[in-house]
Amino acid sequence: MLHSTAWTTRSPVVEPVAVVAILVDVAIGWPPALYARIGHPVGGFARLIGWAETRWNQSSSPASRRVAGVVTLLMIVAVAIGLSWLAATIARLLLGDAAWIAIGLMAAPGLAIRSLHDHVVPVAQALEQGDLETARTRVAMIVGRDVAALDEPGIARAAIESLAESVCDGVVAPLFWLLVGGLPGLWAYKAINTADSLIGHREERWRAFGWAAARTDDLANLIPARLSGVLLCLAGHAGLAGIAGHAGWRTMWRDAGKHASPNAGWPEAAMAGALHLRLAGPIAYDGVRVAKPYIGEGRTAATAADIRAALAIYRRACGLLLLIAGGIAWLL
Repeated sequence: MLHSTAWTTRSPVVEPVAVVAILVDVAIGWPPALYARIGHPVGGFARLIGWAETRWNQSSSPASRRVAGVVTLLMIVAVAIGLSWLAATIARLLLGDAAWIAIGLMAAPGLAIRSLHDHVVPVAQALEQGDLETARTRVAMIVGRDVAALDEPGIARAAIESLAESVCDGVVAPLFWLLVGGLPGLWAYKAINTADSLIGHREERWRAFGWAAARTDDLANLIPARLSGVLLCLAGHAGLAGIAGHAGWRTMWRDAGKHASPNAGWPEAAMAGALHLRLAGPIAYDGVRVAKPYIGEGRTAATAADIRAALAIYRRACGLLLLIAGGIAWLL
């Protein structure tokens, strides 16, 4: 009876909610048929942000646009927290002790474990078949840079960089905020991250309006990005031996700060070190070449085999996350 009472009073945050979310996302992701029928929850955030931007980002005053951006961010975060809290509360009322299963199902769409893997694999497949045009089309779906002039190494590096950076905002950060704040924590993070991806840019149109989204996203990813780097180092070390196994750690500590983002450099440098590649470097956005520094040391001539190796590290990292989530649920 004591055990039963303790079980019913435990918070769903420390139930295996994260385990359910990971397993569901890995098993089925967000099925294309479901996406075609109802879209994705993140799409709701995007529509709300677009509605606010067209109405509130019109002032000639940067200060006014910055205030409007703050209001927009607060609005979508409030919606995310309110709806997810309501959904979790209804689940607890209807399902009682089994509510954590439903909450895990509602958390799964906030992850991108399967989606990220499924978007990167076709890039490797196209390169293995020597089809550069298809490879460029595929990689353009996951990166923001110009891809028309990319050769095989450029395509491979772009895919690997996107995979590494997305370990944070697509996998580790949502799980981190799920464990910290339950379902509302996860969906609040997804609202912030969506806002950053849509309006958190430096172009004149977005600079003031998207300022709050960009800075808040930096803060929300501060811990998860570093955890992502550590996770990739552990996963890379597990697949290597000797000195090569330590390259991820050394490169991460040395080169993480070379990235323009305060967070993205951590997982990217960890992956670069694990693969003994140089990532980043000069790239073009909208026809403008940007002289970014290289991250890592070694080859720049990445291949499809390097993408496959990066995917293997990614899968091991996700396996480690599953073990960690299960351990947390078991201990608490």
